[in-house]
Order: sequence, then C-alpha cells, then structure tokens
Amino acid sequence: MPEAIGFLEFSSIACGMEATDAALKAAQVRLAFARPCCPGKYVTLFGGDVAAVRAALDAATAADGGSIVDSCLIPRVHTQVLEAIFDAGSPKLDGALGVMEFYSVTAAIFAADGAMKAADVACAQLRLAAGIGGKSFVCLTGDVAAVSHAIDCGVATEEAAGMVLAHVVIPRPRRELLDGLL
Repeated sequence: MPEAIGFLEFSSIACGMEATDAALKAAQVRLAFARPCCPGKYVTLFGGDVAAVRAALDAATAADGGSIVDSCLIPRVHTQVLEAIFDAGSPKLDGALGVMEFYSVTAAIFAADGAMKAADVACAQLRLAAGIGGKSFVCLTGDVAAVSHAIDCGVATEEAAGMVLAHVVIPRPRRELLDGLL
C-alpha cells in the first residue's frame, strides 16, 4: 500500500488528462483513478511514497495550463482509507453505520483519515466524485459510540471545513442497506 496519496482536480478534462500523464511519467506512483466527473471536471488520485507523490504533483502542475482547482498531498494515510481508495480488502459490515457527505473529494479523504485515526471503526465505503455530481461520501461501521465519535472527528477536520453537506449515524441499520454499499 502507498504511504501517501496525491489528488488533483481540474476544470478542464483535456488539461487534466495531459497533466495526469505528466505526473505518471515523472514518478513511480500507483494510479487509483483518473476520470471525468460532474460538472465537467477531471479528477486524478494516485499513491506512492511521499517523495514520489510530491514529484508527480509538481510535474502535473508544471504541465497544466492553469486548470487545477484543487491539489493536495496527504502523507501517512490510514490503511483502511487506502484500502477503500485502491479497492483492496473487504469492508466489515456490522454495527452502526455512519455516513459523512462532502462537496469535495479532498474533504472526504481528510475526514475519513481523521475519523479512522480517532476511533475503532471500519471503513465500509469511500465514494469519491463518481456518479454523484462531484460530491463524495464515507461510510463507517462499528459500535454506535465509536462511529459517533469517528463521525464527529471526521467532520471536524480542518480540511473538511465548509465542505460538509451532511453526516448521520444509523444504529442497527437493516442488513439490506449495508449489503447495498458493496
């Protein structure tokens, strides 16, 4: 698993593709995704060691013609957040369900990382700007107290400020709801 992730959001799909190519050629990083998203933007997320992610972000910025609207490097990301991003592992689906919904990808990643580091919960899903109007959401499971604490800590992260759309904790959700997350 990578130790850090880099994220880029572009206002132009074409410029985003070109800059993503430059990033991937510049450093040894693993691409999690690179795709258009609503409303007509392009998003890229990759992982690797901190130096490689920094080099890839720098190369993308140098190749871009001014269309980057968001960019970040997140070091030491919680393992379960990385597993959710890179589709590794299988989520634990029991106990309470906590959901945090955000207007941005980076807010969701920072909040998921903060939540996972704050409490003994499992990351059931991390959906990043795919088919949901550019929004992102995080689903956590565990006992009610742990999920409540994790959600409170996640939405309180500095990087999520102003980007939280909603957050809820559902005690004892129906199994069908949890099964629908996969």
